[in-house]
Amino acid sequence: MGVFEGNILKMRTSLKKSGATVEYYLPVSGEEIAMNGLIGKKIKIEYLGRINCIHCGKPTGKSFAQGYCYPCFISLPQTDACSLHPEKCEAHRGISRDMSWSEKNCLSTHIVYLALTPGLKVGVTRESQVPYRWIDQGAWEAIVLAKTVNRYSAGKMEVYLKNYIADKTNWRQMLSGTRDESAFLADEKNRIVALLPGEMQDDVSEDYGVTSIKYPVLSYPQKIKSLNIESTPVVEALLTGIKGQYIILDSGEVLNIRKIGGYFVRITV
Repeated sequence: MGVFEGNILKMRTSLKKSGATVEYYLPVSGEEIAMNGLIGKKIKIEYLGRINCIHCGKPTGKSFAQGYCYPCFISLPQTDACSLHPEKCEAHRGISRDMSWSEKNCLSTHIVYLALTPGLKVGVTRESQVPYRWIDQGAWEAIVLAKTVNRYSAGKMEVYLKNYIADKTNWRQMLSGTRDESAFLADEKNRIVALLPGEMQDDVSEDYGVTSIKYPVLSYPQKIKSLNIESTPVVEALLTGIKGQYIILDSGEVLNIRKIGGYFVRITV
């Protein structure tokens, strides 16, 4: 048994190869808890009533954008509008809250992808975030649709394709363990490519490799209940699985770890 106390961050993930099981590591104030080894065991999480900004570290009464204090939320480039809406990125026009940050994170190769989460969806991520973005969304499978020179171009393609397929993950369905067995991503890619206008066809990737992802889950909940650790500051149950950035408990409750970034907790395992 061990006790870890401090500010929590989203889980770090590792996928050694396609078809392997994701390995999860939970950061708590500089230490990491290897979560896969805790599946099937009791875990206790206590929220100790404090939140610190995950960027500047200052105390904050409320968390914005999954872990930031308000001053950081309204000033940092990583919390600007294009973090959620890539088509709103203006870095290619020389406009950014921090141009040096945007040169690395917006004016770099971006991927437009198709994923099963469990149904078909389109999404955008930096090339450096493959496959971590897919894991965070709980995707069973993913395929690269296109590669673009910047975030804005990827966002434009995503917006265009939203007319034909979803761009959001239904987290409840994702945590139910269901999946669309009828969808074959290589076939879906061909179908979607045919819908793209001529100027977007040039960015289509010739890579048809499908990444398959498994998750360390013993059982999925029959009825899903989302936990709020501010209203339920002490959580103690068997850990039955992890998918996306959610931990699944034998009570049927799930906790979104990414949502509580910066929260000060005590974890007993």
